[in-house]
Amino acid sequence: MTGTATSTAMPQYSVLMPFTPSRPEQALPYAALTQWTGAHRLWQGQSSVGEPHQTFAYMAASGFRVPAGTGVTVMPLRHPYEAALQAQSLAVTMNHPVVAGFGPGAGILQKNLLGAPYRSQLGACREYVTAVRGLLDGEAVDLDGEFFRVRGRLPVQPRPEVEVGLGVLRPGMARLAGEVADTAITWLTPAGYLRDVVVPALEEGAARAGRARPRLVAMVPVALAADGREPTDVALASNSAHMSLPHYRDMLRRSGIDVDMETDPVASAKALIEGGAFVYGGPLDIAEAFAEYRSAGVDEIVLNVSGVFATTGTRTALKELETLLREVLS
Repeated sequence: MTGTATSTAMPQYSVLMPFTPSRPEQALPYAALTQWTGAHRLWQGQSSVGEPHQTFAYMAASGFRVPAGTGVTVMPLRHPYEAALQAQSLAVTMNHPVVAGFGPGAGILQKNLLGAPYRSQLGACREYVTAVRGLLDGEAVDLDGEFFRVRGRLPVQPRPEVEVGLGVLRPGMARLAGEVADTAITWLTPAGYLRDVVVPALEEGAARAGRARPRLVAMVPVALAADGREPTDVALASNSAHMSLPHYRDMLRRSGIDVDMETDPVASAKALIEGGAFVYGGPLDIAEAFAEYRSAGVDEIVLNVSGVFATTGTRTALKELETLLREVLS
């Protein structure tokens, strides 16, 4: 980690599972793609269909052991001890490094599962990430916090490295990640916003804690221009749910992108593309866009072709990922 706002090293390029598998064998082509290409890591987001840790375990049993990332799994689903145990078990199962990413989830989810939203999103995240990191480090954790109670030690097994990540959209969470997380994970965040807002906040938090800036991982929705492909359709298929959530709308507004999904979804998608939150174009256009992410300080770019998958299916999504990894990002 450089501790500076500008990264001079080439970022690593990883792959996001562009859908939530209902059967674990559906994930195997993406595991194979990651294992057989230059992709750095395979990521899965939170799913209420197929549990990501179990899907990764199925990959390993099928002969595909790759670096893995869970980003981000939502905290109300798992006690910190269970989260640390799952992360460690995944690293042992895959025999590769793991990024275990966490986030508080939407307020309505917190209310539905816990009875009420966290009084402080930042306070809950601080307790959770600190406890998980301590358990993975083999510490005897004794936390009697406002949001979580953890008293115990996790027997540490020989395993590859596990990074504890925190989902980041806005400056407050970025400062917290700078203090307590190994990795900051962003979604739908333009390069300029990362450079001007997120990275300085990460560095501020890291300086406060007397540590190096966490690694920065950007999950970037992307699609290659193609005949018959309408970019706004792909952007909406990938991001309409996020563009409807208040905290994403606020982040986009801070980055200069105004979206209003109720009034005009197509105009909102156009704004997303024009503002660089959704990367679309030919190979040279995409290479230039990712160069901006590199100069902004991003250490790992995760290729999110979920819009391609949703509009044209898994074969096209796999071909798109192969093309990006081979031609655009080489």
